[in-house]
Amino acid sequence: MTHLRYGLRTFALELVMIAVGLAFLFPVYALIVLSLKDPKQIASTPLSPPTAPTLANYSHAWSKASLGSALLNSTMITVASLVCLIALGSFAAYFLARCASRLGYALYVLFLLGIVLPFQLGMIPLFKLVDQLGLLGTYQGMIVFYTGIQLPFTIFLYTGFIRALPRDYANAALIDGASHLQAFTRVVFPLLRPITGTVLILNAVFIWNDFFTPLLYLGGSAKETVPVRVFSFVGQYVSDYGLVFAGLVLAALPIIVVFLVLQRYVIRGFAGGLKG
Repeated sequence: MTHLRYGLRTFALELVMIAVGLAFLFPVYALIVLSLKDPKQIASTPLSPPTAPTLANYSHAWSKASLGSALLNSTMITVASLVCLIALGSFAAYFLARCASRLGYALYVLFLLGIVLPFQLGMIPLFKLVDQLGLLGTYQGMIVFYTGIQLPFTIFLYTGFIRALPRDYANAALIDGASHLQAFTRVVFPLLRPITGTVLILNAVFIWNDFFTPLLYLGGSAKETVPVRVFSFVGQYVSDYGLVFAGLVLAALPIIVVFLVLQRYVIRGFAGGLKG
């Protein structure tokens, strides 16, 4: 049996890993500590552990910013957008992965361009279009926007994963008389569980945490999402950072739960997509 030697290089690598871990944990520590302090403690000792921790910031943030309705708005927009992305992205990727024609390749390249080009370049035309369609300040407008923006990335992940799957399963279903739609929904799609988990968590994090788009399309309406409502605590002259950080903690909890549930699929699905 070969024994690994614990040398100076291993010790140095461990120190580097610990330092990197602490660097990632520091923002979480600051977020929680500041959410448990009153304004006086934040002004005097912002990053030290709270001497008299209080949960009043959480109750005030929940009531003053109406975070209950904001969480409902964010949940409805995120869930509906994810359903559209998975349905459209997986089926389009199945066609692109199995189509060997020039049309399929050209469409795939076109979707890849959607990943490279920043969507901010089209914000003004998109805003005018959404306004003209009467979708400004509505759930439908946000769902259509997020579906269109994230669809190229979703198709990229699904296409790579489907290309790595054996064709025998779908071909057997086609030989037995199934249509391409039946072969996809009954045979191929159940095999996409790992990459579907990756698509869910990556798109959910982006949609849930997005601030600029809801501020532009939903600002001032009753359908504002959590990041926009939390921003209401920041004023030009006075900012209650205790409420801000408490609101951020409450806003992050749902997406953290989703990540913990789906974390085993994230790396496996993403690696499978890249390999394909």
